[in-house]
Amino acid sequence: MTAEVRAIRGSFFDFVDDPWKYGAREKEAARFTRDGLMVVTDGIITDFGNYEDLSPKYSSLDITHIKDRLILPGFIDGHIHFPQVRVLGAYGSQLLDWLQDWIFPEELKYKDRDYSKEAAKHFFDALLAGGTTTCQAFTTSSPVSTEEFFEEATRRNMRVIAGLTGIDRFAPDHSLITPDEFYKESQRLIEQYHRKGRNLYAITPRFAVGCSADMMERCRQLKEEHNDCWVNTHISENPSEVRTARVEFPDCSDYTHVHEKHGLLGPKFTAGHGIWLSNDEFSRFSKAGAAIAFCPLSNLFLGSGLFRLGRALDPERPVRVALGCDMGGGNAFSLIRVMEEAYKVGLCNNTMLDGSVNPRDQDLAEADRNKLSPYRAFYLATLGGARALYLDDLLGNFDKGKEADFVAIDWNSGQAAVKWHQSLITEGNPKTIEEASQLLFGVMAVGDDRNIDETWIGGKRAYKKA
Repeated sequence: MTAEVRAIRGSFFDFVDDPWKYGAREKEAARFTRDGLMVVTDGIITDFGNYEDLSPKYSSLDITHIKDRLILPGFIDGHIHFPQVRVLGAYGSQLLDWLQDWIFPEELKYKDRDYSKEAAKHFFDALLAGGTTTCQAFTTSSPVSTEEFFEEATRRNMRVIAGLTGIDRFAPDHSLITPDEFYKESQRLIEQYHRKGRNLYAITPRFAVGCSADMMERCRQLKEEHNDCWVNTHISENPSEVRTARVEFPDCSDYTHVHEKHGLLGPKFTAGHGIWLSNDEFSRFSKAGAAIAFCPLSNLFLGSGLFRLGRALDPERPVRVALGCDMGGGNAFSLIRVMEEAYKVGLCNNTMLDGSVNPRDQDLAEADRNKLSPYRAFYLATLGGARALYLDDLLGNFDKGKEADFVAIDWNSGQAAVKWHQSLITEGNPKTIEEASQLLFGVMAVGDDRNIDETWIGGKRAYKKA
């Protein structure tokens, strides 16, 4: 077959490294190509650089010129719930009440294939409209929901991670699945979907408190038999959850030990939240190569607490960190909104409301790591998220050989005064990396999905703002 080759011209902004490593020189971790050309062959980036240098080489190609936009790698959401589309914004007090009142009743509906199929369309439409091109998602304890999630992702050629949810206690009977049924269905789904197209499978104990020892052992068995699979779960989201974990697993020293005991903590392991992890638990996450999904929207919406990003990113024992919108606990699909809230969480971790020093036993270096510059924030949403999920060989920047998923950001969209505000930084397109980063901070601070003008999957436009 003849290869499908296309070229995209525009202003590109991506990352080649972790900006936290560079201190005050963090812009050195980023790459701004003011007038660039990306060449895509069968969905893979085969050339990238300055338009002036590359255009003679590709004079025979029709070039799509995306003007007056900043083109970034597609956003990577490390923690989201597919079956919670319709409960977005449901009043919930705090986590456990919210689950009982809204989530479990809604997730029951996903046993119906038609319902799941329709929901999947809305879910992926909303992801693309928010600029998210890859996600790691929870489904339900019904295999039907997992099947329809992967089928819709396949139709759209999107890179996704998901799996059947294991939960066999602390939920209504209709939301439970037995350990044996979970194991059997997971085996079937792994065979059917893992590494088929752009699908990746995650062994998914919903959260250890909702899993018996038998369920956790089945997860261990699946991981041993399918070591190439991911593991996706929750950890230390809510203080009452942490207390319950100590009661239900009395032989474990802490919540992280539950996953260590069952052979799950390691590379390709992601736990959502991690708000109440101890310093020692952070160290063990780092040593294991495990990741945390930072979900500030839901952490604040449900009053769960403030994640200690600066502590997690201690250079002596750094933990891999992805961003997650955690919809529907999170009240938006947009990772731009997530970055805004993450920025505020960092500031709140550094000062109390009365202006006194936060008593969380942190030093000045940790306080600095809490701060989210535009470089740090958009790194977490792109290359940082890819690294956290062990996808950086495939995604995260515009290096040759990566999959061509990207977004075109309109820095003038959003609130009514945005365009006037952004004109303080530059008249017309940004000319330097500093101007580009300042525009991105404006997007992050006051923006949302309205700033996503186009979303491209595998070098093809999959979304265009009306």
